[in-house]
Amino acid sequence: MSIVGAFMVPHPPLIIHEVGCGEENKISATVAAYKKVAQEIAELKPETIIITSPHATLYSDYFHISPGVSAEGDFSQFGAPQLRFHAEYDEWLVSAICVEANALNLAAGTDGAKERKLDHATMVPLYFINQFINNEYKIVRIGLSGQSYKKHYILGECINRAVEKTGRRTVFVASGDLSHVLKEDGPYGFRQNGPVYDERIMDAMGTGQFGKLLSFEPDFCENAAECGHRSFIIMAGALDCTAVKVERLSYEGPFGVGYGVCTYIPDGIDERRDFLEQYDLLERTGMNEQKSREDEFVALARAAVEIYVRTRKMPKIAGGYVVCDDNNFHGWQLSPELLHRRAGAFVSIKEDGNLRGCIGTISATCGSLAEEIINNAVSSSTQDPRFPEVEPEELDSLVYSVDVLGPAEKISSPAQLDVKKYGVIVTKGSRRGLLLPALETVNTVDEQINIACRKGGIARSENPELERFEVVRHY
Repeated sequence: MSIVGAFMVPHPPLIIHEVGCGEENKISATVAAYKKVAQEIAELKPETIIITSPHATLYSDYFHISPGVSAEGDFSQFGAPQLRFHAEYDEWLVSAICVEANALNLAAGTDGAKERKLDHATMVPLYFINQFINNEYKIVRIGLSGQSYKKHYILGECINRAVEKTGRRTVFVASGDLSHVLKEDGPYGFRQNGPVYDERIMDAMGTGQFGKLLSFEPDFCENAAECGHRSFIIMAGALDCTAVKVERLSYEGPFGVGYGVCTYIPDGIDERRDFLEQYDLLERTGMNEQKSREDEFVALARAAVEIYVRTRKMPKIAGGYVVCDDNNFHGWQLSPELLHRRAGAFVSIKEDGNLRGCIGTISATCGSLAEEIINNAVSSSTQDPRFPEVEPEELDSLVYSVDVLGPAEKISSPAQLDVKKYGVIVTKGSRRGLLLPALETVNTVDEQINIACRKGGIARSENPELERFEVVRHY
């Protein structure tokens, strides 16, 4: 038995009458769509309902599958403690998913938090489902992760294989709101990427073109303050190579948060819907094209990382070339700018659109810009405390950028900053923080200064000294 139905649903607590107290009438189309989803699920008679939840336990490098026999929850946090939920976990299916993930060395399982309390992104769907089913089912609750979109899709494929092997009659519920920045008077204000994200995601989900989900830039999604994108990708993976009957039921966003509801009923095998393989092919083609366009700054960063990760030997400069410790020359004759200029530089590494490492220097610490780039590239790949070291099998999928910093100049006011043109350095005593310019997720000078202060361990109220600098960014 494979997955018999899949559903994209939001999870605003106010959609529940006991919480919304009438506010739910402002999203009546979403309420009606939710009820239709719940009825369809009841008609499918599932033994197990898998729910992917943005508000379950989340780790940056691990998919957490809720462990144990059961869990409880209520809406007391939202003023309705009388609404209580009890859910039995499908331990057999949980175990099968873990086995499938482990076979692919995918970081997923029941280790970590032993939280027994259901989150609202799980309970909102259950609230509607339980109106039509008398709890004659078990659930599997899965949290999202900071891992790449591709790994979310692969987790979905593992889920589908586990469902087939256990024979469970299973429904998949991808819980997730859309953008949270649709209106100035909304909970998080307005950003231009908000409505653009909602239009794009509803186009993809409303037509079942799941391959489009993988092409969303993570920085764009973060700026749009979306909630459920990774949840939807896991569901897409669970429906890999499956024809689906798609129905877009509703989309609304009157409170500044987008709510979309769609249904997907499997309709046989369709090998043309192998979206991850198609994405990988496009990515490999694009990567080859990108490498052919890289200038020597980026090519030098790539060469440094690849030499070090593969040989564990630190590249050096000799005779105008990059060399290893065994004096093997690598690459091309470096330009005079790289060999004779001195400047600070940041090297950023991304994988599948996600940051994989970024380390740099505010001013020159080496005898040449070439050495500066080499040292910071290797450090970005091995010493960024936010990420594990880059592994050899990742090298072909990494994307690099190099920011060469101009001299810093002191300024007297934030009014002298421009987030697109200038980076900022904040200083208080021995503490210092820096933020580069033209970052997709930073839209205002206040945001720029606040982030730089956090990086330097400085409170904004301490009125740190400000400096600005320009960069030349190499891709």
